[in-house]
Amino acid sequence: MKRLLCALAATVVVAGLAFAQSAGARVRIVHASPDAPAVDIYVNGGKVLENLPFREYSEYLALPAGTYTVEIKVTGTNTTVKQLSVPVQAEKDYTAIAVGYAGGNQPGFDVMLLEDDNSAPADGRVKIRVAHTAPGAPAVDVYVTTPFETLMGKEPVLTNVPFKAASGYLSVPIGMYQARVAVAGTKTIAIDSHRLVTWGGMIRTVIAVDNKGGGAPFDLILLPDRN
Repeated sequence: MKRLLCALAATVVVAGLAFAQSAGARVRIVHASPDAPAVDIYVNGGKVLENLPFREYSEYLALPAGTYTVEIKVTGTNTTVKQLSVPVQAEKDYTAIAVGYAGGNQPGFDVMLLEDDNSAPADGRVKIRVAHTAPGAPAVDVYVTTPFETLMGKEPVLTNVPFKAASGYLSVPIGMYQARVAVAGTKTIAIDSHRLVTWGGMIRTVIAVDNKGGGAPFDLILLPDRN
């Protein structure tokens, strides 16, 4: 995956603010708006990410606690798609996800701000979180099984998850899994992770997304939160 974070150095100064690796909060950006072009991200007037395309994401950006003005602009232009105020607290991690349709269709363009829990899982277990950010998909059920196991007779681990909703963290034993996302109330598969290999200390966020331009076939982004 292409990482487009501009603050990979130990300390970067943007618009008079020091963004340091040792700062108290961390924020990463995910582009999940299927019809939006690549974007640049500005924080308090300074560019911190550039040319971030659909289905890509940044690493965590460390910054002091506070409230920041964040602007999402079409790459290489001064066209602002979204401006918002983002409060962050010391010693917390966040994931900001650009969602919805930018071209005027509903649901419209928005930003989901999730508070992340990157504390280590219990011994022998992993943590997995699911976010529904596919604007063209209905509410969904999520199944987690061993690889290629039939869903016949299985109950979903999450039910009726609507667009712009995120689950809590699911704690599961280390092993091999397959996650499948189905239209709520059915076993009609919309998204299939195929084989997922896990190991100790792993934390992942699974993000459901539209196809580029919007609608099916749907897919997912697997964010490496920890390990």
